[in-house]
Amino acid sequence: MGLILEKIVPWGRSYEEYIAMFDLTETELKLGILGCGDGPAGFNAELSRRGGRIISVDPIYAFDAAQIKSRILATYETIMAQMRKNQADYIWKAIASVEELGRVRMSAMDAFLSDYESGKSDGRYIAAELPSLPFANGSFDIALSSHFLFLYSDHLSPEFHLQALKEMLRVARQVRVFPLLTLAGTRSPHLEFIMQCLESQGFGAGIRRVPYEFQRGGNEMLLIEPV
Repeated sequence: MGLILEKIVPWGRSYEEYIAMFDLTETELKLGILGCGDGPAGFNAELSRRGGRIISVDPIYAFDAAQIKSRILATYETIMAQMRKNQADYIWKAIASVEELGRVRMSAMDAFLSDYESGKSDGRYIAAELPSLPFANGSFDIALSSHFLFLYSDHLSPEFHLQALKEMLRVARQVRVFPLLTLAGTRSPHLEFIMQCLESQGFGAGIRRVPYEFQRGGNEMLLIEPV
């Protein structure tokens, strides 16, 4: 059956997971990066600490750190219960158990919370959401979407996906989306339509295998750039 979530929830991945999910090289980590829908992920905090250039956008950044922490804690038990129920849908290799998953995710989200107020003051966390971004054309080298587009295909229409991706392509010269699976663990029904639309509008849209697989079968990203 897969994970069942009634709404999009705050749930953050780690710096190391972002690198593997998006197959980011050391050279690419030095480029200007935009994270769309990053939520409470630890990627911005750690990449900034290492001297990287990154901005994250998410509607959750309209709230302060205490409010976000409250939402994380409210979400935590719901997701842990679902993970225990659906353990067979995941590969317990890099992360060995549901309990370890909880520790890994909370560590990433704690790194975010520790960085959040100063990062917000620095303009690294901006309250905004797809499909409308507050940036000029070509402001970034790479735009990333982690666990939002395609994952929530039951919640977000094909038209929303197309609008969102075209907006990401307006502000960045390359877009990467991971995963290509839905919460139920099946290939997004929107994917083929989206790829055809983008290719007809002059973009190259290809699927690339990445060195990351936690959700079973979730080891591919969509990479889009102008032809």
